[in-house]
Amino acid sequence: MANQRLRSFAADTLALVIFFTIVSGLNERFIAGMSWPEVATSRAIGAPLMVLTARPYGYWRDWFLKITSPASTTATIIMDSIALLGFQVPIYVLIIFAGGARGMGIVTGALGFAALMLVLGRPYGLWLEFVRSRFGLTGPGQKPMSLGG
Repeated sequence: MANQRLRSFAADTLALVIFFTIVSGLNERFIAGMSWPEVATSRAIGAPLMVLTARPYGYWRDWFLKITSPASTTATIIMDSIALLGFQVPIYVLIIFAGGARGMGIVTGALGFAALMLVLGRPYGLWLEFVRSRFGLTGPGQKPMSLGG
């Protein structure tokens, strides 16, 4: 049981850190208008926060998908997007504020990130499921994924 908890923590953390370091950095630079040094600062702040929030998000997403029980592909896409949006945007606002964004930079960064969460909810969900599968894990209602390895 402890081994599975450690694997779940490692998989969820790895998935979140890789995915959102890239996505958040691009959003900060090109949507929020932050300089590259500000992006580096916010990503340095963001990395430990991602480590702290990755597994709680994994729990949240699993719970949210379980209680909403999306019955179609479209419903799963929507629920994955809502789960990601509701959990990540408030954290992201704090990160870019600490990184130096102010005023309209925060507003545009948050709106840009919110739009990204809506678009990236399902791709991140698929990425998370893929990373979990590499650790021999599955989420609620998921079949173990086999990608030839």
